[in-house]
Amino acid sequence: MDYKKLANDIFEQGKDKMEEMEIFIQKSKGIEIKVFNGEIDKYSISESGGLSLRGISNEKMGYAYTEKIDESSIDMLIDEAFENGKYIDSLDKENIFAGSDKYEEVDNYNEGLNNVALEDKIEFVKNLEKEALAIDNKVFAVEDCVYEDFERNRYLINTKGVDLSDKSNGAFSYISVIAKEGEDTKTGLSYRISNDFSKFNYKEMAKEAVEEAISLLGATSIKSNNYPVVFKNQIFAEIIGAFIPVFSAEEVQKGLSLLKDKIGTKLANEKLSIVDDPFLKGGFATKAFDDEGTKTQYKKIIDNGVLNTYLHNWKTAEKDGIESTGNGCRTSYKSSLSIFPTNLYVEKGDKTFDELIGSIDNGLYIINVAGLHSGLNTVSGDYSLSAYGYEIENGKIKRPVNQITIAGNLYETLMNIEEIGNDLSFTTAMGGAFVGSPSVKIKSISVAGE
Repeated sequence: MDYKKLANDIFEQGKDKMEEMEIFIQKSKGIEIKVFNGEIDKYSISESGGLSLRGISNEKMGYAYTEKIDESSIDMLIDEAFENGKYIDSLDKENIFAGSDKYEEVDNYNEGLNNVALEDKIEFVKNLEKEALAIDNKVFAVEDCVYEDFERNRYLINTKGVDLSDKSNGAFSYISVIAKEGEDTKTGLSYRISNDFSKFNYKEMAKEAVEEAISLLGATSIKSNNYPVVFKNQIFAEIIGAFIPVFSAEEVQKGLSLLKDKIGTKLANEKLSIVDDPFLKGGFATKAFDDEGTKTQYKKIIDNGVLNTYLHNWKTAEKDGIESTGNGCRTSYKSSLSIFPTNLYVEKGDKTFDELIGSIDNGLYIINVAGLHSGLNTVSGDYSLSAYGYEIENGKIKRPVNQITIAGNLYETLMNIEEIGNDLSFTTAMGGAFVGSPSVKIKSISVAGE
């Protein structure tokens, strides 16, 4: 399909109704493989995509979209975008961007992943399950054993001369095993995310999941108190990911973030820096331009504890009289523009994991939290999450702990950071964000247990 020609046809036919127009095309395909008891339990190949049109008429922006990317959709798109724009009441002005002067060279498509044979992917998942079941006779069952990969394509063309496209791919795999001893059962997890298939080692993943499940057998609660806590790297990443809205200029401007008027203010321990890096090699959100056609840029949202910037698209940037930070985002071709980070991560520190654990006389190592959807308030920063992990005694991991709830406030927690590890790891957090963090030691967190 010649998308440039299709765009020009839309622009030509729509010029009598709209002064400026833009089309955004998104296409994706993916494979999901799930095994159970040595057999393929689920195998699916999916393809999706569509086209959206934005158009300005009388200073109002109208939207329309379709799954049918061809000439037959042109009249409908133009009419719907024009009509929808009439009913916009917001006084905030939206514009079509004319393009950046220069874009970084970004290649986030690994041809090697695309060339991996389907048989090799299936064999990997089967081997992962088989290995986990063979490691220890305490392993009662494999609850989930999954491999997925995807390929995504974007096209952005507008009447101001922007003509951009890119493609990316990636994969992830996870296994959940159940260990049993007597009547006690516990779950262990292992997760990998990369666009390099060689990074998926089934023996490492199986060992990791099984060891975690077995180590949690016999877990009991702990006395309620305030404890120093080390968060597992991926768990702290998930917590930061759940609070992404507080960094959005749109939420700030609406009064839904406590970061309003806080630029240049110390928010966290000086050891903490949070980075938005669109050029991260292998990152799932690595890209040269955002969904408005603005060049992306590396930025430290929090730099040595100080709030350095909000995340902006052009709508919020113009409201604040500044330039977009290149974080304009569409969650799909069906959605209007919003704000979202690229590859967001806590910059790694210089402490090893063993050094973090060794610095605590009596505390906790948290390896899992639940309730991120309902147990936190992004406006106030308060959170209350059920959790489990291990008790730390005299600098050593002592015993498994469960049936506890950790509670606090994000901003107090960030100020109470004492040390940051060097074991940076990434995960997909709420909303599909690609977020990373090392293990992090917090001076004190309220723990409700016995």
